[in-house]
Amino acid sequence: MTLTELKIGTRGSQLALYQANWVKERIEQTSPHLRVTLVKIKTTGDKIQDAPLAKIGGKGLFVKEIEEALLAQKVDLAVHSIKDVPTAFPKGLHLSVITKREDPRDAFISKEGLSLKDLPQGASVGTSSLRRQAQLLHFRSDLRLIPLRGNLDTRLKKLKTWNLDGIVLAYAGLKRLGLDESMTEILPTDISLPAIGQGALGIETRVGDEEVEEKIRFLNDPESSIAVTAERAFLKRLEGGCQVPIAAYARIVHATLHLDGLVGTVDGSTLIRHHIEGPSELAESLGIQLAEILLKQGAKEILDEMYQQSNV
Repeated sequence: MTLTELKIGTRGSQLALYQANWVKERIEQTSPHLRVTLVKIKTTGDKIQDAPLAKIGGKGLFVKEIEEALLAQKVDLAVHSIKDVPTAFPKGLHLSVITKREDPRDAFISKEGLSLKDLPQGASVGTSSLRRQAQLLHFRSDLRLIPLRGNLDTRLKKLKTWNLDGIVLAYAGLKRLGLDESMTEILPTDISLPAIGQGALGIETRVGDEEVEEKIRFLNDPESSIAVTAERAFLKRLEGGCQVPIAAYARIVHATLHLDGLVGTVDGSTLIRHHIEGPSELAESLGIQLAEILLKQGAKEILDEMYQQSNV
């Protein structure tokens, strides 16, 4: 039976819909006979807006309900921001495509147009991420970090309504929504190493659904896929989630994979960071190798303590 319709599962936020529509339009361009529709699904992460992600269990908060719809065959594929996707998948599902990655770095938006280093002593900065919090406090221990949840538009409004001096967001989201002009600066990776997979989209499908995978295979970007594979292998070995400040950034330069990884304490007093490089075809093993190095350098103690606290 020839495939005539594709249903894409997506969250309902402005950014998620932009990303799902981007995928929809490209499928329609290559398969004009296909009817492609979006199915908006509200996830646990969307429903709970008044608590930090680390407090409500982090892993899978923005994908669980979409994966349930996939398994129930209510949708044929799901479009996710890779940084929201846990490293383990429910039985019967897998990540079949990673699209070309947008710039994965963090962006700083200042109310007064000041750079992060030029903010006044004790300035208040909003962020939704322990990863960002740890690195910002390591860079400037005087900053007052304010938990900031909500979609991108909401967080931009809170910059003014909460009287914050600045906020930190993913540059990729700002660029995709045409809001990058509001940005004061892109933070260099030596100040803020990105989240695992930040800037890349992942398409999740049912294992063995060849008809669907055939229609979306062209969207896979080999270089982005290799980089994200290395970062996710690093995260998986550390058994990390939103409860711990973990960051990684992989990129390919002349067929060599360069990978930076970081584990830190929430207060920023300790950041354990390391860089390795090797052949890009060894992406997964390089990610694991980097995690092992960090664990031996003290990351294990930080992780054990953090997980112990989160289970109390």
